[in-house]
Amino acid sequence: MAGGTVLYFDGVCGLCNRFVDWLIRHDREGRLRYAPLQGRTAAASLPAEDVDGLPTVLLARNGRVSRRSTAAIGAVAMLGGPWRAVSVLKAVPRPLRDAVYDGIARRRYGWFGRREACRLPTEAERHLFLD
Repeated sequence: MAGGTVLYFDGVCGLCNRFVDWLIRHDREGRLRYAPLQGRTAAASLPAEDVDGLPTVLLARNGRVSRRSTAAIGAVAMLGGPWRAVSVLKAVPRPLRDAVYDGIARRRYGWFGRREACRLPTEAERHLFLD
């Protein structure tokens, strides 16, 4: 995958963008890179079923792609320090975690809004984003 560990996200989703903003603020080591599912990097790196319909957040790391709740937990855990504790959520059976994730994902535009275009990174963030 391009750029090491990449979090693919729905670039027009208000919740997804807030999650990315939160990760950037807490990723003091710069471990994560970000790419909108609507971008060229996602189209070139991911299977069509992962991009079509913007179904989920994905975390590409070490040649493997995790999806949905596993990707979100993995991204937070990668921040290190006390954030690694979020990994205990993996003890919850994945079907249950993903059911909660899917319920939120279905309502995300209504609850958190939808942007007209993908977020543009600030000058300070630009090195963290892939197109």
